[in-house]
Amino acid sequence: MQKLSLESGLRALVQKKFEKVHAECIATIKGDVVNSVAYFLLGVIASEHNNHDKAAELFTTAEGYDASEPYYPTYLAKTLSTLRQQNQAKAAADRAARIIDDNPHLNDTLAVVYSRAGFHEDAIPLFKRAIELQNDQANMHYNLGASAQFIGDFDLAAMSYSAALDLDPNFYRAWASLVYLNKQTTQNNSLQTLISLFEKNKNNSDAKLQLGHAIAKTYEDLGDYEQSLEWLLSAKQGKRAELRYDRTAGNETFQAAKKAIIQPSGYGAQNPCMASPIFIVGLPRTGTTLVDRILSSHSLVTSAGELNIFAELIKDESGTLSNLVLDADTLRSAESIDFCKIGHEYISRSSELARGSEFMLDKMPLNFFYAGLIHRALPNARIIALRRGAMDSCLSNFRQLFSTQHSFYNYTFDLDDVAWFYRQFDDLMRHWKINLPGHRFTEVRYEDIVFDQENQTRRLLEFCGLGWEEACMNFHENEAPVSTASSVQVRQPLYSRSINRWKKYGTKIDDLLAALGNLVE
Repeated sequence: MQKLSLESGLRALVQKKFEKVHAECIATIKGDVVNSVAYFLLGVIASEHNNHDKAAELFTTAEGYDASEPYYPTYLAKTLSTLRQQNQAKAAADRAARIIDDNPHLNDTLAVVYSRAGFHEDAIPLFKRAIELQNDQANMHYNLGASAQFIGDFDLAAMSYSAALDLDPNFYRAWASLVYLNKQTTQNNSLQTLISLFEKNKNNSDAKLQLGHAIAKTYEDLGDYEQSLEWLLSAKQGKRAELRYDRTAGNETFQAAKKAIIQPSGYGAQNPCMASPIFIVGLPRTGTTLVDRILSSHSLVTSAGELNIFAELIKDESGTLSNLVLDADTLRSAESIDFCKIGHEYISRSSELARGSEFMLDKMPLNFFYAGLIHRALPNARIIALRRGAMDSCLSNFRQLFSTQHSFYNYTFDLDDVAWFYRQFDDLMRHWKINLPGHRFTEVRYEDIVFDQENQTRRLLEFCGLGWEEACMNFHENEAPVSTASSVQVRQPLYSRSINRWKKYGTKIDDLLAALGNLVE
C-alpha cells in the first residue's frame, strides 16, 4: 500500500472521498500506531461530519506524535474555536504560530482563530501574510477587513473590503460591510448595484438579508426612513420564514430566568473563588458597547468583549440534552449545580482575556438572562444593565444585522416579535432591580449618558469601585479592539441624533407603537 501522506489525504477529503481515506488511515494505524498523519486525517473527517469533540481529540493525538507539523495545532485551534473553547484555542494557535510555514490557508485559518478569540492584534499580521502568499482569495481580504475594522483601522478595512469585491463583485458580505463602514451620500453610494444584486439573489435568504440591510442603511443615510424600513422588511422576510421566533419557548426561558434563587450578597464572602468582574448586559444596540468603552478607557480596566463563557458553563454543568445553550430547561436545571465551581471556572477561562488588568469587562448583552445566576456564582461581580427608550430599543434591534447561526436573535426578524421580546425584557429587568442588591446590580439609561456624560460616568465608576480618570470622558480615543456592530460609532464622540430616531419613520411603525403601549415614554 502506498504510504499515507498529508497532502494526498487532504486532496482526497476535498473530493469527499471520506470512506477511502478513513480506510487508509485505519490500515496505516494498524501497522504504525504513532502515525500522526493518519490521526490528523481522521480528525478532519470527524470535523467534516460535525463531530468536533472527536476531531479535537484526534488533532491532539496527531500533535502529540509530531509537534513540528503546523497543520495539527492549527486545525486543533480551529476546532476548539468552533467548540467555543477560546482559551484552549488561543493556546493551540500560539503553538501553531511558532512553527507556521508559508501556507496561505494555514495563516488565514490561524488568523480567524485569533480574531474569534478577540486577539485581533495577533490576527492581522497573519491575515496580511496569507494575502501576500495568495492574493486572489476574496475571503482572505474580507477577513483582514473585518479585523481591521474591529481595531479601528477603517482605511485598511475599506481597502480590504474593496479588494474582496474586485475579486468577487457578488460578495454580498463585503458589500454590506463596506456600506456600514461609512455614511452613504447622494454623491457616493452603491444603491443601484446593491438593488441589482438583491434582485439577482432573490432565492438566497442569506444574501437578501445582508444586501437588504445594506440598502436600508443607505436609504436611512439619505434621509428616506420609510423606504429604509420597507427594505428592512423585505430583507428579513426570507429568514423570518426560516427562523420563526418561538414565543412559547421564549416565555418559558424568561420565566425560568426569574426563578433563579438569588442568595444574599454576603453569600461566599469568605470564599476565595469569589472574584469581581464587571458584566455589561441589556438588549443589543442600546448602549452596551458605549459603556464598555467608557469603563475600559480606565487604566485598571480591560474589556474582554462579548464572552459566551458564563452561558456555556451553565449549559455544561446543567447537563441538559438540548442543542441550545440558552433555554428554560437549562436555567431550571441550573438550580442544582455548584456555583462556587462555576465562579472558579469563569475566572480561569477569562483570565487571559483580562490581559493582566485588575478589572475585566464582559460585555455579552444576553447575560441579562443570567443576572441572578451570575450573582450566585460571583457575588462580588458588578452587573450594569443598559436601558434605552422602548421604541428606539426595538427599532435598533430590528435594524441590526445579527448572526443567523444562533437562535438568540430570531426575535429580530419581525417587529411584532421585537415588541413582545422587549416587554419580557422590561419585566425581567424590573425583577432584577427589586431582587438583586443595589451595590451589585444597577441600571443606566443610554439617554442619560448622552445628555449627562460626566455625572453618569462618575456614577458608573463609583459603582464599579474605580477612581475618576479623565480618559473615561474621551472613550472615543480608546484604541482597544471593538468586535461589535458599534465598532464605527464608538470611535466618535457622543452624539444625540439616534435618540428618538423612531419618530422619523412616520406611520410605518404605528403597529410597533401600539404593541409597546404604556412602555413608550
